Amino acid sequence: MNSKDAVTCLAALAHDQRLAIFRLLVREGPSGLPAGEIADAVGATPTGASFHLKELDRAGLIHATRVGRYIRYAVHFDRVRQMLTFLTEDCCQGQPELCGSTIKKARKLCKGDAK
Repeated sequence: MNSKDAVTCLAALAHDQRLAIFRLLVREGPSGLPAGEIADAVGATPTGASFHLKELDRAGLIHATRVGRYIRYAVHFDRVRQMLTFLTEDCCQGQPELCGSTIKKARKLCKGDAK
């Protein structure tokens, strides 16, 4: 990931409802949720949710899959790992242990290691 990609991802998350949608989808895991359930869960109109989902999809943070007549959205975990790695790769001048356990956990997840 480069700086431009990171800015695109962070800009997509820099909205209350988009951040709520992203966090909801992170909790749901790889199976994701249909658009209508997402809208209901975050208190968005269907049109508003659709707009926010498209922005998150455009940034590569989520992806859509058609299941019958519904579209399910799920987090694109590889992209999130790339973003976390980019944001923390130079943490504490190469000494991530100084940054605390959160950075260590994120780095392990980004490398695909178990928790």
